[in-house]
Amino acid sequence: MSRRGTAEKKTAKSDPIYRNRLVNMVINRILKHGKKSLAYKIIYRAVKKIHQKTGTNPLLVLRQAIRRVTPRIAVKARKKSGLTQQVPIEVGSARGKVLAIRWLLAASRKRSGRNMAFKLSSELVAAAKGRGNAIRKREETHRMAEANRALAHLR
Repeated sequence: MSRRGTAEKKTAKSDPIYRNRLVNMVINRILKHGKKSLAYKIIYRAVKKIHQKTGTNPLLVLRQAIRRVTPRIAVKARKKSGLTQQVPIEVGSARGKVLAIRWLLAASRKRSGRNMAFKLSSELVAAAKGRGNAIRKREETHRMAEANRALAHLR
């Protein structure tokens, strides 16, 4: 039995301009090689482009895009008698949000375009409208979980 106590849940900090935790989560996922100032520039330029494109509050577009991309169920590889089986599991809200941000950033990196801010803004607007590669990834994950529904008892 463990003698240590349980780890305390960390609350995400909010970003300096919008005072929003979700924006800070996206900034921390954009981060490459520790260049946080570059990540800040990318996200703030993307937010400005979203405002120019849609004319609405860009934080609402970001929130709606993440809500649309968040998966409800996912598959997890489990080994049973030498076979690796894809077992569907329910995804919690925090884990779902992390997956959604990861998928949005991966889809925006794959997009063709001038710079990352432009690609990210395009992907966020597309996801908020129910289109884009991140939405396709979520639907693909749901389809795979639905196909392996019979293995749900192996959780």
